[in-house]
Amino acid sequence: MSQTIHEMVESKARTAKAAMRQLSKTSSDVRNRALIAMAENIIRFKDKIRDANEVDLKAGHDTGLAGPLISRLALDDKKIERMADNLRQVAALPDPIGEIMHMGERPNGLKIGTVRVPIGVIGVIYESRPDVTVEVSALCVKSGNGVILRGGSEAIHSNTALANILIETAEREGVVGAIQFVEITDRQAVREMISMSDHIDLIVPRGSQEFIRQIMKNSDIAVVGHADGICHVYVDGAADLNMAENICINAKIGYKVAVCNAMETLLVHASVAPKFLPSMCEKFEDEGVVLRGCEETQKLYPNAKPATEEDWRTEYLDEKLSIRVVPDFDRAVDHIETYGSHHSDAIVTESYANSQRFLKEVDSAAVYVNASTCFTDGYEFGLGAEVGISTQKLHCRGPMGLEGLTSYKYIVYGNGQVRT
Repeated sequence: MSQTIHEMVESKARTAKAAMRQLSKTSSDVRNRALIAMAENIIRFKDKIRDANEVDLKAGHDTGLAGPLISRLALDDKKIERMADNLRQVAALPDPIGEIMHMGERPNGLKIGTVRVPIGVIGVIYESRPDVTVEVSALCVKSGNGVILRGGSEAIHSNTALANILIETAEREGVVGAIQFVEITDRQAVREMISMSDHIDLIVPRGSQEFIRQIMKNSDIAVVGHADGICHVYVDGAADLNMAENICINAKIGYKVAVCNAMETLLVHASVAPKFLPSMCEKFEDEGVVLRGCEETQKLYPNAKPATEEDWRTEYLDEKLSIRVVPDFDRAVDHIETYGSHHSDAIVTESYANSQRFLKEVDSAAVYVNASTCFTDGYEFGLGAEVGISTQKLHCRGPMGLEGLTSYKYIVYGNGQVRT
């Protein structure tokens, strides 16, 4: 009798949990060797990976998959090399497991401290991006966690090829069972994963906001996810306007438009708007960006369409941009706090006082001074990779790397103390 979907997912969860207990006891050398070997085989079998990806891309084009999702799905040599580099970078990072976070002595002589430990089994449910398969596997192996990967149907061939390479390589290096891959696209597998609280300790969804909200609403397990990536760049009255142009172009279209850290709203101080906005808007339109602006923006650049209240609250993930002219610094911060999603926000300014106020007053996972929001990424932050980006405050925030995949436990040393 064939396995049901429930039995299949439960079997993988049990295997990952048992493997996690063994993995957390291995030396960092064993885990690092596995990661380096995985990197080598990603490059060695890149033709196989590209062939599988071509099948997914053809299916995506045939079914009308949206352009931004096609962009996320596509794998070329550069992306494959970056995946291998993710593995190498994670291998080179310090081992978080066993790190003593704190140790102190009580008046009764008890020595009490905390030590980092793996969370357990991480269930990652994701859409479109096959590089997630590699990033998540790398971080989970390094941090001693088991992982169950369930990618979307649009990337099933790419994910299957990558997962098989990673799993087979890891097992040859002595890391057995820690990486589990759900090779079916039936959505019942997702429903099973988010209900298995006895075997899975954390769920990380990556994909559209509708998808993430659905997982958060229905999961029986703790979920780390992010809200909409409604990211802002505020061009201050004291900004270097050449720098501001470069940052704004990069934050919107210089990397990719369909990423959660791309700028969706541009805020400009009224004192520099007449000089800055006309040429900035022209550059955006030359790049195919559709502009939606407030009344003052439209006066300065009549081609801009009127911005609605909904525009300020929208994560476009597309070649669209909302623009608002603000009278002062406080109004810019108020706009970000009212409409933003606490993901990534930036100020461009030569004023030290304003830069420090922005860092203090903007309550986002990543706050920038004179740099593009597109750097909010585990790879760019030196974390090697990321499991996801969290806009929550518990238990991690921003790009979720090795530390975000750990918890802690108390360790207590005594010499015969009893409580009275």
